[in-house]
Amino acid sequence: MQSTYTTNGLGAGFWIVCCVLVVIQIAATWKVFEKAGKPGWAAIVPIYNVIVLLDVAGKPWWWLLLLLIPLVNIVVAIIVYISLARNFGKGVGFALGLIFLSVIFFPILAWGDAQYQPAQ
Repeated sequence: MQSTYTTNGLGAGFWIVCCVLVVIQIAATWKVFEKAGKPGWAAIVPIYNVIVLLDVAGKPWWWLLLLLIPLVNIVVAIIVYISLARNFGKGVGFALGLIFLSVIFFPILAWGDAQYQPAQ
């Protein structure tokens, strides 16, 4: 009997942590969009948030279609994150952080001193 309670407690803790991380990610994306002069609420609208992210990264909206193709989407996402980092004055190392540890690096981008400087 006791192992059932332990398992349920761990499951609830897992979901609480997941929900907290999702809220942090949404808030950070909201702030990144606002820094780029886009509407922050776009962070919570499915599909539109990807279109806005592509715009902030300086990529055309139709790249959304490329993100739907398996394996191609990985390469496209890496290119988008590198462009996003560059548009905020960061380098490839920061882009790797966005790719692999986005829950840490998006808040740094959002609430740090990075300024949006779109490439011409």
